[in-house]
Amino acid sequence: MAGSTPRPTSEFSVHSWVTLLFISRMASRTTEPCSCDTFVALPPATVGSRVVFGKNSDRPSDEVQEVVYFPAASHKAGDKLECTYIEIEQAAKTYAVVLSRPSWIWGAEMGANEHGVCIGNEAVWGREEVRNNEALLGMDLLRLGLERADTAENAVTVLVDLLEKYGQGGNCMESHMAFTYHNSFLIADRKEAWVLETSGKYWAAEKIEEGVRNISNQLSITTKIDREHPKMRDYAKSKGWWDGKKEFDFAAVYSYVNTARMTTSRGRYCDGYKLLNKHKGNITSETMMEILRDKESGINMEGGFMTTGSMVSILPQEPNLPCIHFFTGTPDPDRSVFKPFIFVPNITQLLKTSSPTFGHDDPVKKKPRFLTKPDRRHELYKQHESAAVVMETFKEKGKEMLEQIRKLEKEKISKMESILQNGCLDVNQAVNLFSQSVEEEINTYA
Repeated sequence: MAGSTPRPTSEFSVHSWVTLLFISRMASRTTEPCSCDTFVALPPATVGSRVVFGKNSDRPSDEVQEVVYFPAASHKAGDKLECTYIEIEQAAKTYAVVLSRPSWIWGAEMGANEHGVCIGNEAVWGREEVRNNEALLGMDLLRLGLERADTAENAVTVLVDLLEKYGQGGNCMESHMAFTYHNSFLIADRKEAWVLETSGKYWAAEKIEEGVRNISNQLSITTKIDREHPKMRDYAKSKGWWDGKKEFDFAAVYSYVNTARMTTSRGRYCDGYKLLNKHKGNITSETMMEILRDKESGINMEGGFMTTGSMVSILPQEPNLPCIHFFTGTPDPDRSVFKPFIFVPNITQLLKTSSPTFGHDDPVKKKPRFLTKPDRRHELYKQHESAAVVMETFKEKGKEMLEQIRKLEKEKISKMESILQNGCLDVNQAVNLFSQSVEEEINTYA
């Protein structure tokens, strides 16, 4: 049939078929670059004395997201650190981190550290012009915050200090097409959360001690400002954005958001807010996973920009219990498995969710950048990609496969719940927890 998408054959690769499938979906819609939704729920909104964190990373549909682990390390005075585009001073000590990241960058879209700090970031725009020159990406800032901070509030301090010293900027897409933005961050630990929103070098931060909060692709801090750039208000006055008399509303002043309608107008931020409040008082890790899978709201995004990776974390307020972090490492959480990770010593490297590396030959490192785009798919991504074709093409087989991976996920969640209820963690099993879960998922696709 004319205009139909060809089905995979031995001559027509699965990867090519999936790419064409996405293109055909995009043909009937206008796709604007937008990315991500991040959520947090704190007692009494959650079940038990736990903080629950979640994020969808929405990125170009052909971009591979990997899940990687880096152990804690000590560094010499004067050591330098190469981030995505620029080199900065290294810290004396960095904490162990687990990251979900676009495989071509140094930083990350979301992640956690050994102290139970979780961070997710969002692209935001406003009145302040976005810098095109290369500096720290928001994703670089995110990883640096995780590597250098042992609490959520300390992460705020790390991020704003780095923002002041190095600035933010650079292309956030592995492409000649420039995709640049300011950043907002949702940062959580076992006892509280912070929203940090930026506009160039200026910023505001809001502390959340209970209930629910979400961020999306818009500034959302209004009049409750707990920390701020010392010259943020003066700068707004100098630009004519604020008269110095009205109550200062960060989102209204630094962007074009109508903050009075922010939680009632249609959009992903509003829909995310409603979903959190719908489940308020009963939010668990599974609730958060279901929110991330919601397609009607656009939170589980489809099209040219789609959800390429997802994360949910359980942060128990009891310090003797482990924090548990679930990652998909694959696109579309609705047909992916949230797999658990727990920080313990001597963790097995996450080989099957780690993309190939290209060193100094990586097109990201060469100038001009992005002249070519190498195959960055990791083993899980390839197997999931093949499974996605089955789900799209053979409905009954796809339904059976989906049931199998959901069963696997429920088994993992049940085992993690048992650990939290009993307070008994087998460290020797936790070393391979994520890697073993990935292996089981791959076997399901086979």
